[in-house]
Amino acid sequence: QVPLVESGGGLVQPGGSLRLSCKVSGFSLDDVAVGWFRQAPGKEREGVSCISAMDGSTVYADSVKGRFTMSRDNAKNTVYLQMNSLKPEDTGVYYCTKGGYVCYNSEDYGMDYWGEGTLVTVSS
Repeated sequence: QVPLVESGGGLVQPGGSLRLSCKVSGFSLDDVAVGWFRQAPGKEREGVSCISAMDGSTVYADSVKGRFTMSRDNAKNTVYLQMNSLKPEDTGVYYCTKGGYVCYNSEDYGMDYWGEGTLVTVSS
């Protein structure tokens, strides 16, 4: 089983919305934190958000606060990233990651596995 499988990427116009999903397997969302990173062409990878295993609390990068919302459905073993008011600078490959237990920030929570990624393109 692949621990993390992303889906939901695509092409959307500026101002639009997308919802990414990350189906997890082999572990419980109550035991391991899960997050999202993204990488735009020619840029460094950026931590977007993270949801803690301990209590489901979330943290976000400043660049997406107020626009992106991360959630989880433990029964479905799936985490989601709802992205609203999308901007061209949100374009990139979005990766689901896992690791650690508590998210103190969106950049480093002891990630030990990365999904294959899903491409998000925001363009008119």
